[in-house]
Amino acid sequence: MPYRVNTADRAEPLGLILDFAGVLTARPNEVHRAWCLSEGLAPDAWSNALNGDPEGRRLYAALEIGTIGQAEWNAATAALLGAHVNQTNLMGRAWADVPAARRMIALAHTARAAGHRLALLSNSFGLDPFNPYEHLDIWNLFDVHVVSEIVGLAKPDPAIYELALERIGLPASQCVFVDDHAVNLPPAAALGITTVHATDEARTVAELEVLLGVMVRGTS
Repeated sequence: MPYRVNTADRAEPLGLILDFAGVLTARPNEVHRAWCLSEGLAPDAWSNALNGDPEGRRLYAALEIGTIGQAEWNAATAALLGAHVNQTNLMGRAWADVPAARRMIALAHTARAAGHRLALLSNSFGLDPFNPYEHLDIWNLFDVHVVSEIVGLAKPDPAIYELALERIGLPASQCVFVDDHAVNLPPAAALGITTVHATDEARTVAELEVLLGVMVRGTS
């Protein structure tokens, strides 16, 4: 049985804990494929370098928890992609055209205006020179921020969910966590947090409207 947030008393604020990429942005896969082609790479080169290559996976895991910075990651990953690939702002170039999930962002604004507390819980892909949160202008939407590079922990480590609860200042039973990666949900559910697997923006927003007792009336 899945955990469910207590919605009996709408006077009580709820905590909405949101992942970033794939939740507050559109799913980036097609944008990354198009970017690869624009760089003279095979369409799956980005995915293969980050997920298929053992060194690429090691570099990305180190970037997530701040063991290396984005500039160092750019240089090392550019080398994996090919000698002709420019390392300058590699992450920023790959992510620049990934669109915002505008209805999801509108839901977050609506929830906060209704008195719910918002936390960003994100496995970072670096902050400098490209800051993805500033790029989409969503940083100030949140009451608290738990970003893996800053805190030195990454999902699905249970400790990062405990830290998010501590910072949001609400019990797990009064919180909802949204992530597009299914592997990141069980540690939150084990703490008693309601979890929502974001696979489709419209469906996710509709589910959150019910859980939070709000309704999105715009898309900006």
